[in-house]
Amino acid sequence: MYNKFFGILLLILIGAFSLTAQKVKPVYLDETRPIEERVKHALSLMTLEEKVALCHAQSKFSSKGVARLGIPEVWMSDGPHGVREEILWDSWSEAKWTNDSCTAFPALTCLAASWNPEMSAIYGKAVGEEARYRNKTVLLGPGVNIYRTPLNGRNFEYMGEDPFLASQMVVPYIQEVQKNGVAACIKHYALNNQEVWRGHIDVQASDRALREIYLPAFKAAVTEGKVWSVMGAYNQFRGEHCCHNNLLLNKILKDEWKFDGTVVTDWGGAHNTMQAAMNGLDIEMGTGTDGMTRSISNAYDNYYLALPFLDELKKGTVPESVVNDKASRVLRMIFRTTMDSRRPWGSFATDEHAQVARKVAEEGIVLLKNAGNILPLDASKLKNIAVIGENATRSMTVGGGSSSLKAHNEISPLKSLTAKFGSKITYAMGYASGPPAWGREIPSKFNADTLRAEAVRKARIADVVVFVGGLNKNHFQDCEGGDRLSYNLPFGQDQLLAEILKVNKNVVVVLVSGNAVAMPWADRVPAIVQAWYLGSEAGPAIANVLSGEVNPSGKLPFTFPVKLTDNGAHSFDQLSYPGDSILQVYKEDILVGYRWHDTKNIAPLFAFGHGLSYTSFEVSKPQIDKKLYTKGGIVELTFSVQNTGKVAGAEVAQVYVTQKNAPVMRPAKELKGFKKVFLKAGEKQTINIPVKVQDFAYWDEKSSDWKVDAGEFVLNLATSSGDVKFQVPVRVK
Repeated sequence: MYNKFFGILLLILIGAFSLTAQKVKPVYLDETRPIEERVKHALSLMTLEEKVALCHAQSKFSSKGVARLGIPEVWMSDGPHGVREEILWDSWSEAKWTNDSCTAFPALTCLAASWNPEMSAIYGKAVGEEARYRNKTVLLGPGVNIYRTPLNGRNFEYMGEDPFLASQMVVPYIQEVQKNGVAACIKHYALNNQEVWRGHIDVQASDRALREIYLPAFKAAVTEGKVWSVMGAYNQFRGEHCCHNNLLLNKILKDEWKFDGTVVTDWGGAHNTMQAAMNGLDIEMGTGTDGMTRSISNAYDNYYLALPFLDELKKGTVPESVVNDKASRVLRMIFRTTMDSRRPWGSFATDEHAQVARKVAEEGIVLLKNAGNILPLDASKLKNIAVIGENATRSMTVGGGSSSLKAHNEISPLKSLTAKFGSKITYAMGYASGPPAWGREIPSKFNADTLRAEAVRKARIADVVVFVGGLNKNHFQDCEGGDRLSYNLPFGQDQLLAEILKVNKNVVVVLVSGNAVAMPWADRVPAIVQAWYLGSEAGPAIANVLSGEVNPSGKLPFTFPVKLTDNGAHSFDQLSYPGDSILQVYKEDILVGYRWHDTKNIAPLFAFGHGLSYTSFEVSKPQIDKKLYTKGGIVELTFSVQNTGKVAGAEVAQVYVTQKNAPVMRPAKELKGFKKVFLKAGEKQTINIPVKVQDFAYWDEKSSDWKVDAGEFVLNLATSSGDVKFQVPVRVK
């Protein structure tokens, strides 16, 4: 009887204790607590070994959590144009899932060419939803390395040559990705501006070039976008690899900019345990990329921030505060992402995402030339439209390196043009390249003479030729791991165009590329369209623009030089580009892109910010409220833009600043404000563009700080760096 009574009492007590225990969460699991309190508590419960385990990979794309405490792993995915297909745990081979085919969004050069931060926001929201649906912790993007040379194989992944434009475009992308509970990872920090010798080249650049050109977009990502992770670059800067560079990571990123997230290596970017430990790296990925299956020296436990790091901690050569800081940063990112119960579920490869991809593509396409208004194509006046070029049918979502995608759908330009113009379309391949291959070129099996002859035959009898050419995602084209070998079009396209023009003058060239190219035929071709890599909806976007269903409104995010030596990086010796294989010196300094052309009076083929429309616009003389400003002030430019044509369209008003009588070398002008305005036919709008006086500053190398001189400045209201409409003088006290 007593035994039964005490047994029941014991069960009641155990149950009560269990209910109480269920109600009391550990601090680190309690989402009502501040994240910093949760991080501190979780850290206090972890062993030294568990802290170290957070700091290095456990597979190709993941790192450990703390299973004992219920803290999940970190899963990363390549981006930023879409979520990469799943690969095997310890191999680059595809896992061959059937449910990982994503939406392919346009490349970031196209996004930048929209000159519309609203496009960045809808792009970031959509790609963030796809990453969240696939349960990724980190999306490895966006990229904001500056376009220094048109030969860089990865320029298509970035946002152009201007730090202000890149800064304005990157912030909404990051903010919208992270609203999905997925960490954006800004890359590649910093000065990773070529692919040749990227793993070791030691870049030498001035403090002014670093601060004025190459860091502003990263700074905006951190201080305005509040990005949760940063990827280091492969190259060295001033003798230290960027993935463990004391100046870049500790002094600038973490101390000066107060970055509180995680620094991740590019895959294989770590080279030394003590430097990785002490110089700001938090998570090491990809070291010895054959993983743990082939060699013990490449096992994950033997990464620089794995057992060797643990050994240094135990010996006391590295203080425990170092690993505590790294582990805290990783925990903070996990609490912001996977362990946030408010994290939405995401969505994947939806019709809505396809529409986002199409909208961004349409806004980013740039009409470079339209002599005689040959565009838009008028179906009622055309009986035969010859579409010529391999890029009219070639997939552009595969290849290119780590940005290669397994797309749910990719519609080709030829398919969409045929859908729009029907039997009026004829097609000839014209030229051919080989299939994409990592690190090597595979020649085409087609006979070039036969392809060319067929194209010329079809061009001769056509009313108009739409030549869809440019570059592709093959090695030595727009591709990670190698730079372009020539500024000219590859695969005999220049010769093919010359022969087509002999038999038909009505040629529209549609360039699919992420880089500028030489155009020896530019003065003989009536129309040129820069179409970028447009992703899943490439075909509809191109067809809609060529047909006039969409009025093009994109503007170039980088300059097209006439010849390669007109570009600043190529105006010097080999040490400037590509370097001597060990060292590289940025001899053009701060004069990158249009800054070089405008300051040196070198006419470009097409200027930065250039882009035409099927309508016309008139910009009025701007007014400002006063002409004398303090260094903390804002100059408000007020003016009107009117659509003086017959169809709706959009214009991008651009404001460039010039300093008169500067005590140091300054560019002829620098972009410091812009606004895209959409107008119906005949519509007129009053526009206001604020320009911060602090943005007039240059980096003063004597004081190691930003400086705004008192004196005279000019605000240039323009529609490209080469088309200034009005100049407004102002003075700074």
